[in-house]
Amino acid sequence: MAITISVPATKADFDGFGYVLWKSWHETYTGLIDPDYLAGITLERAQAAANRTNTNPELGQLIAKDGERVVGIVGFGPCRDSDLPGAGEVYAIYVLAEYHNQKIGYALMQAASERLESYDTIAVWALRENTRALRFYERFGFRYEGTERELVLGKPVPERRMVYRRG
Repeated sequence: MAITISVPATKADFDGFGYVLWKSWHETYTGLIDPDYLAGITLERAQAAANRTNTNPELGQLIAKDGERVVGIVGFGPCRDSDLPGAGEVYAIYVLAEYHNQKIGYALMQAASERLESYDTIAVWALRENTRALRFYERFGFRYEGTERELVLGKPVPERRMVYRRG
């Protein structure tokens, strides 16, 4: 297996981005969010969303591919939180479950971090109950600094902001 990290370049790449987004939501969030909300996350909606991000120059996207198959994704750009001016943010990072524990997530996070090098601070949000994600971010160097909010995914679910500070 030769995993490559690259910028999505083709319609097939963005469709693959959408597939990983859809599949990973179902693999990751079953049992953590409202099942009716999760059922509304369809492959078609995820692929449409992935293709829409392609038109926004503020957003960066990278994919991990096993051959021609997209198996991991990361989206990033300027931080959306007003209390972290001048920070970057990782908006989403997902790897298909069958590719977990192969350092693909780390490679995607490293590549996104390099593209966010102009920011001294990078933020990422994760569901408070998603302990796998929180441990992953901690291993990369992100720290929980006490900021939480409720995200409504059918029903409210708490999420935590993790922050990585360079230097």
